[in-house]
Amino acid sequence: MITCINDSITIIFAQMYTLTMRDLNIKIQVNPELYLKNPDSTELGRNIILNSIVLIDTLGFETFTFKKLSIEINSPESSIYRYFINKHTLLVYLTSWYWSWIDYRIFLATLNVESAIEKLAKSINILTEPVLEDDSISYVNEVLLNKIIIKESIKAYHTKDVDEENKKGCFESYKNVVTRVAETVLEINPKFEFSHMLVSTIAEGAHQQRYFSNHLPMLTDVKKGEDVISKFYNRLVFKTISP
Repeated sequence: MITCINDSITIIFAQMYTLTMRDLNIKIQVNPELYLKNPDSTELGRNIILNSIVLIDTLGFETFTFKKLSIEINSPESSIYRYFINKHTLLVYLTSWYWSWIDYRIFLATLNVESAIEKLAKSINILTEPVLEDDSISYVNEVLLNKIIIKESIKAYHTKDVDEENKKGCFESYKNVVTRVAETVLEINPKFEFSHMLVSTIAEGAHQQRYFSNHLPMLTDVKKGEDVISKFYNRLVFKTISP
């Protein structure tokens, strides 16, 4: 058995050359600064995560409260505060979990790929394609979580405390994704000066385009019933980094 570990994910697998989703015992790790008690360690904690995703998607982050969540999970509000100090920390936790999961998916998709061009294309696709639910982690609905990331995640780091939270490592999982893909960009063109800017533009831009397509369609060229976001960013990236 081989164990592969990076800053945000732990992946245990039996045979690398036959690696698939179902072969893995996946453990998404989130910075301990983001919780008082690890929600992944108990059934109640996992229930909090599962139902908070559903409620935030349904109500919006501004309207979401721990009191409403406590009613949904049929548990005292005080029990939620044993895991998270407030709903902002919960949102940062969900954001961090999402980017750790994306990091895992990129790692897995590019693990045995030798071509840097193919690795970059696979990475771009993961960053930009519609999210499908990953049944290997039953208590997280990745489709709904992706919708929250698109609509709400900017509120996780557009705050007055962002610098202090950044010092604590609260955004490491997002930065790990950007760094991983930026390194692939530099494999293709070592002289390219703006690799991190390019990758963060892909991640944020793809979410914006998906949001625009659903709510402000005049701001995008995405038509109803089709998905051209990955196509657009692949063209943009490879033309931009071409030597």
